[in-house]
Formats: sequence, C-alpha cells, structure tokens
Amino acid sequence: MRRKVKNRNIVTEDPIFDSVKVEKFINYIMEGGKKNVARKIVYGAFDIIKDKTKVENPLETFETALKNAGPSMEVRSRRVGGANYQVPREVRPERKVALAMRWIIDAAQSKKGSPMMERLAEELIQASNGEGTAVMKRENTHKMADANKAFAHFAW
Repeated sequence: MRRKVKNRNIVTEDPIFDSVKVEKFINYIMEGGKKNVARKIVYGAFDIIKDKTKVENPLETFETALKNAGPSMEVRSRRVGGANYQVPREVRPERKVALAMRWIIDAAQSKKGSPMMERLAEELIQASNGEGTAVMKRENTHKMADANKAFAHFAW
C-alpha cells in the first residue's frame, strides 16, 4: 500500500471559472514560469470552444473532455522471477485527471501549423465528443490492460 503523500502543493482556483481543474490545466501548459502566457492560451481556447460549439459554458466541454480522455485501467511493469510482466492496474482518480490533462496537451502540442489556443480548443472539442488523439491514447491503454489481464494475479 502506498504511503500518504504529505506536503502536497494545494492549487488555488482560477480567477475566471473558479475551478481548481482549470488552474491545474494552466499549470500543466505553463512553460518556464510564464503563467500569463499559459492563461491566455487556455482562456483563448475556451473562447474558441464557446464560438465553435455554441455552448454557454466551455467548462462543461472541458470537464467532458477530461472524463473521456482519462483511463480507468493502465499497465505497470512488474518483475517476477527474472521476467518483466505488464500488470493491469486500476488508475487512482487524481492520476486519471492528470493523465487526461497531459494527453490532451501532448496531442495539441504535436499538431503543428496553427496557434496553440486553436489546437488546444480543437483537441478539447474532439475529446469531449469521444474522438481525437487523447481518447485514442486512452483506448490503446485500455487495450493493453485488457490484453495483459492474464497477469492480473501479479498485482501488488
């Protein structure tokens, strides 16, 4: 069993949407301590989502995208008797959200040719509709966990 993590950094709510998840998302996008740049990217992406989807609150699209991109199972490597096995494990809720955010951002950064806020908005819209690169990554993770479920008895 894991030990309880002590001094965990508590993220405050963002000023516009009063959401801890949005502030965490901004922190994931931030590079080199440039939080204002990251905020402009995220809020710009939310404005684009509002225009494209005709949704009053882009936060709903964001929440749906996180839910659709977050994996429920993953594989962890485990060494047993000189062999490495990919053991399927359930994902803790905090890690589920963290992986979803990371995969959405990675998918947006991998696309080239347009500003980051447009790529991020496009990826969030696709993820909320159950498609896109981040959701594909979740599906691949689930497929790997399903393929290796014979090794589930090695779980610790």
